[in-house]
Amino acid sequence: MKILIVDDEDLIRTVIKEYCSNSNYETEDASSGKEALELLKTKDYDLMVLDIMMPEMDGFTMLKELPVEKRIPTIVLSARGEEYDKLSGFDLGIDDYITKPFSPKELLARIKAVLSRTSKQMPTIYKLDSLEINYSAHTLKIDNKIINLTPKEFEILTYLIKNKDIAISREQLLSNIWGYDFFGDDRTVDTHIKMLRNNLGKYRNHIITVRGVGYKLSLIHIWRCRRS
Repeated sequence: MKILIVDDEDLIRTVIKEYCSNSNYETEDASSGKEALELLKTKDYDLMVLDIMMPEMDGFTMLKELPVEKRIPTIVLSARGEEYDKLSGFDLGIDDYITKPFSPKELLARIKAVLSRTSKQMPTIYKLDSLEINYSAHTLKIDNKIINLTPKEFEILTYLIKNKDIAISREQLLSNIWGYDFFGDDRTVDTHIKMLRNNLGKYRNHIITVRGVGYKLSLIHIWRCRRS
C-alpha cells in the first residue's frame, strides 16, 4: 500500500512517514496542494493524508481540481476544526477528518480502517446494461460517457451494488462509508444519494427509497429497461 502525505510542515510529514513505514506502508510526500496535484496526475496511490492550509494551493482546492479518475481515499489532517470545515471536506468526498494536534497512533489506526473499507476485492469492471463501473480506475460510464462522481458517491454506488436488491439502512451506510465515529446525521446520506441519483441520469430510479429503512439498488428496474 502506498500513501501520499501532503502537508507544508516538514516535521509532520516526517512523523507520519515514520509511523507509516513502521507499519510497512510505502510513502511519498508533498509540501503543497499544487505539488500533490502533479504527483496524483502521474502516479498511483492507495490513500492520501491531506492538510488544508498550505501555500500555493490549499487542500480543498486541490481536491476540487483533481480529475475524477485520480481520486483516492483521503484523510484530512487540519488545524481547522470548525463544523463548517469538516462538512466542506465530507461534501468533497473525503473519508475522515482529524483535527491538529493529533495522535500519530490514532492517525495510523484511521489509515488502516479506511484502507480496510476501500480495498476489499471487487471485480475490476461491473456492467449493468449501458452502465459500466471500473473499480480500479474509480470511474463510472453511462453510454460510454464518463460520469464525474465524488469519492463518496462512488463508494455508495459500489456498496449498493455489492448488496444489490437488499434494503440498506442509513445507519449501515454511515457506518460502512463514513466510518464508525462519523459525526452528523441521516441527512448526510440523503444528500449524497440525491447527488448520486442526479449523476446516474436515466438510471437514477434504480436506487429505490425503502420507506422507514433506507435505500437499495434494484436490478428489476434494469431488467425492465432491457425489455422495453
